Amino acid sequence: MVNKLIIKFLLPALLLASCARQSTEDIIMTVKGPVPAAKAGTWLTHEHILVDFTGADSIKPGRYERAAVINKVLPYLREAGEKGCSTFAECTPEYLGRDPELLRLLAGSTGLNILTNTGFYGAVNNKYIPSFAFSLSPEQLAQIWIDEWEKGIGKTGIKPGFIKIAVERDSLSEFHRRLVRAAAITHLKTGLVIASHTGPSLPAFQQLEVLKAEGVSPEAFIWVHAQAEKDAGVLCKAASKGAWISIDNLSDNNVADFVSLLKAIKEKGCLGKVLISHDAGWYDPVKEEGGDFRGFTTLFDRLIPELKNNGFTDADVNQILKINPSKAFAVRVRKLKR
Repeated sequence: MVNKLIIKFLLPALLLASCARQSTEDIIMTVKGPVPAAKAGTWLTHEHILVDFTGADSIKPGRYERAAVINKVLPYLREAGEKGCSTFAECTPEYLGRDPELLRLLAGSTGLNILTNTGFYGAVNNKYIPSFAFSLSPEQLAQIWIDEWEKGIGKTGIKPGFIKIAVERDSLSEFHRRLVRAAAITHLKTGLVIASHTGPSLPAFQQLEVLKAEGVSPEAFIWVHAQAEKDAGVLCKAASKGAWISIDNLSDNNVADFVSLLKAIKEKGCLGKVLISHDAGWYDPVKEEGGDFRGFTTLFDRLIPELKNNGFTDADVNQILKINPSKAFAVRVRKLKR
């Protein structure tokens, strides 16, 4: 009974108090440079422009023309901007098609704040991990990512706005533990939040334990694809520790599911740790004209109206789409409090 009362009455207040501590000096790092976090506006926190699935040791320059990608993608980004999006986290990692210069061109054409990332993607049986990485220590992996923050990505001068890693859906392998440790080391050096493609709860909580051992607060961790866990209580358990809960596969086919899950999360008082996005796009270089491209407007056209029809206030929507992501992606070291 006591635990239920804590969840019902105290947890919402604690989460809201945490969100209220957003510093006016916090920045987010976009492909065009730093932007005050307080001016980031409405976010889409997990989307893709281009994804190249060829594999880490086969990917190479020249597999697509940037002009063709821009011609296809630009209308979708402009439409998202017209619907209200101001800031767009592009989650395609290195060796899977990350192209910071493409993103900078698109940011210039749309006026959107676009973030790119650093890190390695270990899911899909490590298909997108370069062969040299398997022999590296967490410290050596981290140094690659830290260098991108300190010196810029390649010769572009563009800095990452977050760390993107990925682990398999089952228990963490030894190599994936190294990826998480490397992300922790990178966070402590850079202040970049760790967005980890995860899915089910087991690897999510295992990653939180790895971060704890490295002295990193759960507030530095985004549980990506958390919608794989259907139990709002489990999601709120991670949120109560400080982790960000990313529910990021929104489409026209699952709006009702989103509303149901978000209602359950709200009832448990965890709305202050939720992020929402579509995980949409993607231009695929091997397909004719990039293949089918899914846009970024279901959130604006359908989800927000349905949330309001189900008791969500403007303040609730503002919390999810503006306050939470600006706090999550703010460049700030979050050390574990001992």
